[in-house]
Amino acid sequence: MDKRKVIPSLRSLADQERATAKKARASWQMFTIMAEFIEATEYLSEIRPAVSIYGSARLKPESEYFQLASTIARKVSDAGFAVISGGGPGIMEAANQGAHAGKSPSVGLNIELPHEQSGNQWQDISLRFRHFFTRKVTFVKNSDAVIVMPGGFGTLDELAEVLTLIQTKKSRHVPIILVGADFWKGLLDWFRSALVPMGLINPEDMDLMQVIDDPDQVLEAVLKFYEDADTAEDTGKEHPARRDRDSDEDRMFYL
Repeated sequence: MDKRKVIPSLRSLADQERATAKKARASWQMFTIMAEFIEATEYLSEIRPAVSIYGSARLKPESEYFQLASTIARKVSDAGFAVISGGGPGIMEAANQGAHAGKSPSVGLNIELPHEQSGNQWQDISLRFRHFFTRKVTFVKNSDAVIVMPGGFGTLDELAEVLTLIQTKKSRHVPIILVGADFWKGLLDWFRSALVPMGLINPEDMDLMQVIDDPDQVLEAVLKFYEDADTAEDTGKEHPARRDRDSDEDRMFYL
């Protein structure tokens, strides 16, 4: 037997088997992605209106922002908004805890991570995701307002996602409220001093966000946004919530 012919043949066969296995894994991954979207739609289609609260998993219960997030979530829940968080510890737990004590559902969109993430006990509805992007789409699709507490890379990613989708009109215009004026000041100053002068964003893009620290005023800002939208509809004036609702409602935005 000529080994010089057999070995390349075996290598070719192994390459074909690896290619087949890779295609099978890719196909299976697509099924898991579809399953996550379907499950989220089934569980959350009736959970409206809803407010998402983003923030760090690393802030402890003794943190002022933990307490503030819990208070905001309770007020929002009592006002009739379901509260959606990432389902984990830190600010996510605070949000679910406050909402669970209120009148509306407390929802957790959990993600499987090698560290940090473990589900909290305050979730009335708990969904688990393997993929970050399906989780983020679920957040955006089901949020009628977004409240952003202090956080790290994950929180900044979620904030940038929402800002980009609204800026490019790929999703509905919803109120975005940043809580923690001292925390956000440096980032917002950089937006104004670096991004706006270079034309990387428009000056009016800064109006997509509000900075509010008082829990009552946070709720008032959300309610006012939609009250203004209703008034605009009654008077025939344009309002971003109404305009974007007509064009984007009931679709998966950028998918």
